[in-house]
Amino acid sequence: MNNEFKTITPGELPTASFHAYMLSAVAPRPIALASTIDEAGQVNLSPFSFFNAFGSNPPILIFSPARRVRDNTTKHTLENAQEIREVVINVVNHAIVEQVSLASCEFERGIDEFVKAGLTPIRADIVKPPRVAESPVQFECKVINIIETGQEGGAGNLIICQILKMHINKQVLDDKGLIDQHKIDLVARLGGDWYCRASGDALFQVPKPNQQKGIGFDQIPTSVLNSHLLSGNELGRLANIAVLPEQVDLAQFSQSAWFREQAFSGTLSEGEKHRLFEAGKAFLNRNLLHEAWCCFLLST
Repeated sequence: MNNEFKTITPGELPTASFHAYMLSAVAPRPIALASTIDEAGQVNLSPFSFFNAFGSNPPILIFSPARRVRDNTTKHTLENAQEIREVVINVVNHAIVEQVSLASCEFERGIDEFVKAGLTPIRADIVKPPRVAESPVQFECKVINIIETGQEGGAGNLIICQILKMHINKQVLDDKGLIDQHKIDLVARLGGDWYCRASGDALFQVPKPNQQKGIGFDQIPTSVLNSHLLSGNELGRLANIAVLPEQVDLAQFSQSAWFREQAFSGTLSEGEKHRLFEAGKAFLNRNLLHEAWCCFLLST
């Protein structure tokens, strides 16, 4: 990637244009399918991708029904949350994404989006708005605050919700009773009409940093740091080791059963160094940092 940038200052472009750039860059965004109810008992169901979790004790979710850019009007969800300070936030998976998109249509007040989108309302345990039966996880919440970020079209309204109850469809749990990211099959919003699906080959793991401090890029030997065969991500993982292998570690590794099975010679040829380096990348992909480092240090 080169270092030439298109620079944009908010206000120099129409809000709708800046909105498009921003949402294409701040992505993927999880989707809150929010069900609310007004004082007359009319239910509203609408998705919002300005949404995330912001604490676990107390458990807090925040989503934002922004003012419409084109005419600066507010959404029924916001008006309902101001009247009846309760909401059910239903997560969105691939199985219902088209129905959720339909629920985003700007139907007139009083039109039931559950009916329009073909989704099934089920009674919540504590709050008045219904849950969405087809959603794999539903959060019953009370609205503890609403923060208005502006009064012009495109301004956000942060609806801060405290979770009172969480409902998880058992079909998305693994054998340990935890949510299986493949089974839940979540989707997220990108820019324009684009979504992404958080399952299959799109999923990958990045090990959390050690509780001990990693050595950092500045402590990676130059011979490894400057290798054109390692990406920034691979170097980042290598830099997460707490202590570099010492000479005694390298000697032990070179006498290991694995090393002997590879039939490396006493003095490594250039071809053997390349093969050992590739073996290091394989160890790195398995998050075996010590073994990976031994390969890299012995091959450079």
